Amino acid sequence: MGSHRFFNVNLLMLALFSVLNRCFAARFLSSTSVQDQQNQLLRYHNGALLQGTISVNLIWYGNFKPSQRAIVSDFIASLSDSAATSSNPSVATWWNGIDKYYHLANSKNPSSLSLHLGKQILDDKYSLGKSLQEEQIVQLASKGEQQNAVNVVLTASDVTVAGFCVNRCGTHGSKSSIVKGKNQKFAYIWVGNSETQCPGYCAWPFHQPIYGPQNPPLGSPNNDVGMDGMVTVLSGLLAGTATNPFGNGFYQGPATAPLEAASACPGVYGKGAYPGYAGDLLLDPTTGGSYNAHGASGRKYLLPAIFDPSTSQCSTLV
Repeated sequence: MGSHRFFNVNLLMLALFSVLNRCFAARFLSSTSVQDQQNQLLRYHNGALLQGTISVNLIWYGNFKPSQRAIVSDFIASLSDSAATSSNPSVATWWNGIDKYYHLANSKNPSSLSLHLGKQILDDKYSLGKSLQEEQIVQLASKGEQQNAVNVVLTASDVTVAGFCVNRCGTHGSKSSIVKGKNQKFAYIWVGNSETQCPGYCAWPFHQPIYGPQNPPLGSPNNDVGMDGMVTVLSGLLAGTATNPFGNGFYQGPATAPLEAASACPGVYGKGAYPGYAGDLLLDPTTGGSYNAHGASGRKYLLPAIFDPSTSQCSTLV
C-alpha cells in the first residue's frame, strides 16, 4: 500500500493561532514552518504523475440522496467541461493550474492529464459496517477500476472512519494490484461527510469553526454544508493525487507528511485570505452561497487555492 496524504482545511487557522497544532498528514507544524515551506518551490522528486485519460470512479458508501451525489458528480464533470470555461472563473480553469506541474516535470515534452467521470458504485447497505479502518477504505476503493483510474470513496455522515475529525478530513494514497499479469498501482481518495460529526472542522468555511476566529460561516453554494465541504476537500486531494500520486512526485517536507499542490495553501480560497477568513469570494444573490468557480449544470463551487510552482505563490480564481 502506498503512503497516505491527509487533507485538513483548517490547518492554517489552527496552527497560526496555536489553539490546536494539527497538521496535514498528522504531523505538528508551527506557523513559521508553514510559511517557510509555502515560500519554497514544491520540489519534484522525479516520480510519476498521473497522465493520459483517467476515469474518476465514485464509490458511495452509506446513504446519500441522489441530489447529494449530483453535487459531486457534477464537480467531476466540471473538471473537463470546456463549455464551463466560458464562465470565468470555472472549475476547468482552476484545474488547468495543475498543468504547470507537468511542464516543470518535463519542460521539453510535458505530458497531459484528462479526467472524466467514470463509474458510480453504490454501497448503501453499509457492507462493511458503519465504523471503518484504513484497510477497509482501500478495500472499498478496490471496487473501482484499477487501471487508468482514480477511485474515490465517499462515506456518509453516519459512518466513522479512523482519524476522521481527529486529524484528517480525507486522504489519498495508492495500492498495488495485478492488471493483465502486470503489477501496477492505482490511486485512490477517501473523503467523509462531516455534516453531523465535525462540520466546524472539515466543512469550514460553511460552518462555524471549532477553534480560532469565530467569524460567521459562509453560505454553501449548493445549500448542503456536508456535501459542499466534501467538494472542497475532494478538490484539494485530486490536485495532490495528480501531482503526487505515488509519494514521489511534487511535494514539500517529508514524504510521510507532505505539503502538496493544494495543501500548501491551507484555508486560502480567494484573494486577501488570512486565518479565519477564506478570502474575497463571489456571492450568489439568489441562494446567498459563497463560491469561486462555475461548474457544469449551473453549479457553483468553492475550491482551494493551488500553489503555483512558477511563482511560489498560492493562486486563487478570484
